[in-house]
Amino acid sequence: MLRLKEEKELTKNCAVVTSKLPSKVYIPLIQHFGKPCDKILVRVGDVVKRGQMLAASDSGLFSPIHSSISGKVISISSYIHPNLGKANAIIIESDGRDESISFNSRSKEKIDSLKKEEIIKIIFDAGIVGLGGAGFPTHIKLNPSKPVETFILNGAECEPYLNVDYRIMVESIAEIVRGLEIIEKILSVKQIIVAIEDNKKEAIDKFQAMLLPSHWKIKVLRTRYPQGGEKQLIKSVLDREVPSGGLPFDVGVVVHNVGTVLAIYQAVYEGKPLYERIVTVTGKCLENPGNFLVRIGTTVRDLLADCGPLKKEPAKVVFGGPMMGIAQYSLDAPVIKTTSGIIFFTSEELTKRENRVCCRCARCIDVCPARIMPAIIAMAAEKERWDIAREYDVFDCIECGLCSYICPAKRDLVHLIKYAKARLKPK
Repeated sequence: MLRLKEEKELTKNCAVVTSKLPSKVYIPLIQHFGKPCDKILVRVGDVVKRGQMLAASDSGLFSPIHSSISGKVISISSYIHPNLGKANAIIIESDGRDESISFNSRSKEKIDSLKKEEIIKIIFDAGIVGLGGAGFPTHIKLNPSKPVETFILNGAECEPYLNVDYRIMVESIAEIVRGLEIIEKILSVKQIIVAIEDNKKEAIDKFQAMLLPSHWKIKVLRTRYPQGGEKQLIKSVLDREVPSGGLPFDVGVVVHNVGTVLAIYQAVYEGKPLYERIVTVTGKCLENPGNFLVRIGTTVRDLLADCGPLKKEPAKVVFGGPMMGIAQYSLDAPVIKTTSGIIFFTSEELTKRENRVCCRCARCIDVCPARIMPAIIAMAAEKERWDIAREYDVFDCIECGLCSYICPAKRDLVHLIKYAKARLKPK
């Protein structure tokens, strides 16, 4: 792991602001790890309200999708997807009233009386997924197939530029603590560890000022990338290694990031589905970068009304962080559940990648947090030797981008590794 230039100063001290209500939203039917929601519950012409469930599925790994505004369904068709290129989406035109369904709020006494299965059902119905970027359905992670003894709150947020989790910890710590209480009730863990990197002093101070139970610990970590990956975080916090092909519960741990825990609190206490999320919108191209509470389905173009105007035409727009994010081909791409940030890069900030020959320096191997050999896998991908790529554990790659970052030949190693994964993935 490495200490990277943080580039967080543009938005670190910007309080979360609610973005303007969009005139239309474009809500993809796949915003999570798993299968798309193939059971569409509305038709073109239907009038919907904010928080209304739009789509689900009868089986498989999925998370329901909800409307983020009130208005009329004007289309159900293929549209831009920030991760997949294109995907089916429900397009809703706002009526300007922003009416919501009736949310079923609950008191702490009511929640204390609920069984864990009932709470997991509430979380599932709210459509909550991992908001750190992976998008794994939260109700699945809260029902592990093996006993767990430790829950880790992931407050690392190691990607440069992004400040979503930091602002949540600073502004919503009471809600996070209530969310942790819910998770403790579900998992019956022996300890909860709040893991925060040392560049987030105000968040650390907020947690240390709270009167927390004795089995809740605050672990302050040296700032390193990609420490926010759950396997890397488990190693840093507990010195346990998740085995190759394994999951955190294999070593008795469950990890959630702070945005997910806040969403759990909102679902259980307020009855609120996941129809909006906080997004860091930043970059030197923008006049007013900041952290915004954004309705799912809002386009980048609409967000410019909050953080623009553009001081300079961006050379690249990336969803996510600079290391693991995905470049967009259109400003009409919508915010989805896993959108933690949108970065507008100038041409001067971009690094030109070249298809040079590997110089065998082994720097990519030295920095790889998954302890694989990126250079060998990349060369195998170039020669289409998928057997070699698999032999060198290509699927252990977490796509953190450190290999490309450190490569003196400026080879795009992570791109080649992703290509190998795609070719090896079962049809």
